[in-house]
Amino acid sequence: MAYKSLVIQPLNKSHKKSDFRCGESSLDIYLKKQASQDVKRRISRVFVAVEPTKPDAVLGFYSLSSLSIELKDLPSDLVKKLPKVPVPAALIGRLAVSKQAQGYGIGKMLLVDGIKRTISVSQQIAIYAMVVDVINEEVSHFYQQFGFMDLNAGGSRLFLPLKSCS
Repeated sequence: MAYKSLVIQPLNKSHKKSDFRCGESSLDIYLKKQASQDVKRRISRVFVAVEPTKPDAVLGFYSLSSLSIELKDLPSDLVKKLPKVPVPAALIGRLAVSKQAQGYGIGKMLLVDGIKRTISVSQQIAIYAMVVDVINEEVSHFYQQFGFMDLNAGGSRLFLPLKSCS
């Protein structure tokens, strides 16, 4: 089944979170039990991919929030060009695609949407980079193909300087 057109929108009460299954239980649980609370508390924003003809069925989602990157976590060649304070960043803490929708490029579409939203916000407030949390090598490889690189040696975070997206 190909998805002809998708809409990426903020998570709302009409979305059927209970039907979502991506194959990674921590991500399923986050969407079902935590995402709405995080949005209410202004901890993160959650965006979902839906088909216009089935606007309540969540095909994928990502969360977006802010954080600071400590200079010690950045590559030394970048650190020498930065002020000696933590740098602002946006975090894609979670990104997942439902099992039935995997393999159709929805993850890439969600990632691009997150980057575009962040670049748009970075016109108003300073954001140096995008950061992602990765849960395994497969996920790490997915992000690395878009230019993300290790944030800290041996850690589970990758980053992408936004200047590389301009």
